[in-house]
Amino acid sequence: MSITSELSADGRVATWWLDRVESRNAISLDMWKKLNELSEVARANGEIRVLVIRGRGGHFSSGADIANLGRTLAADHDGSNYRAVNAAAEHAIASLPFPTIAAIEGFCVGGGVQIALACDLRVASTTAQFGVTPARLGIAYPAAALQRLVATVGTATSREILFLADIFDASTALNWGLINSVHEDLDLAIDQLLTTLISRSAFSQSAAKAVLNHLVEARDVSELGAALELASLDSADLTEGLAAFSAKRSPNFGARS
Repeated sequence: MSITSELSADGRVATWWLDRVESRNAISLDMWKKLNELSEVARANGEIRVLVIRGRGGHFSSGADIANLGRTLAADHDGSNYRAVNAAAEHAIASLPFPTIAAIEGFCVGGGVQIALACDLRVASTTAQFGVTPARLGIAYPAAALQRLVATVGTATSREILFLADIFDASTALNWGLINSVHEDLDLAIDQLLTTLISRSAFSQSAAKAVLNHLVEARDVSELGAALELASLDSADLTEGLAAFSAKRSPNFGARS
């Protein structure tokens, strides 16, 4: 299974498990489709109060499934609809009418950060490692996810995260504001957070979330994002980035085109 879905005994907590342990939960096109489908089912379920997204096998997600996606990761072309499906899933998670939690341990990179940013709260284990790494591959990070990144950590820190494309630990992520808290016992922390969230007003939470989402998404970046995605297809950096990934070596990017 790529993603498994569970409901608590009382039906108030949904948990989605990213479940491709062999690839550290690298996210395939089918998984983005599944996240969209699960979001629609959850939206229609009036009993759910909180959603938790987690990863099996000690990792949240190592990012997009680069090996299988190839150039379709960069932009929709030649009938590919990866970027459209990716954007739809991100929006579907972000717009759910109840609080959502990303429970993060191990790797949370690229598309994993995109999912985490679509959630309202991000809590991490001390083992968590983060990175937004399109600059290692030669692609444009999804514009809506970048918009959420800036809203979460600010412009200056977003530049550092995106330009350097480094992997950083949970302590740094907490200091930057990317995550809300770090815990030795992630399961206990999640249980305590769920208890608190469920004890609060569902109406107030939903109302606050609607306004906060409107503030974050006030500027439509979709047209600019689509243009940059298409431009990446003609970039020599994408060819070199994919070749380096396949060969498991560092990329050797050339001059700015």
